[in-house]
Amino acid sequence: MADDIQDYLKSHVFGQPQLKPDEKRSFLGNFRERVALALTIQQLRTVKAESLVRNVLTRYPGLRIYINGRMGKTLINRYLKVAVELDYPFTILAQNGMRVSQPLTEQDFGLVIAGTQKITRPIVL
Repeated sequence: MADDIQDYLKSHVFGQPQLKPDEKRSFLGNFRERVALALTIQQLRTVKAESLVRNVLTRYPGLRIYINGRMGKTLINRYLKVAVELDYPFTILAQNGMRVSQPLTEQDFGLVIAGTQKITRPIVL
């Protein structure tokens, strides 16, 4: 009974324990094994990025696009437009880390295409 009380107190004081929180934070809430494509903000600014995203979206139906909402609005709008044109489900994540607040850098992921199951041939860049 004492262990049950300890577990109850820990979960309510510190929150529910999470599996691989740093990995999920960097991949916009996804596990690395479920990611088909992950591009940094710097990579999203390149000319080839939009065509690469379009190719992956047509090759992998049934996945979801996760867009970092802390990026600039021009980048968000560019890839949001691609998702809408291809009728692809998307989520814009603008929340800072729950327990860790870090400034956004060019090396952070800006766009992640992931599913609910393990991806056998990921294109993580």
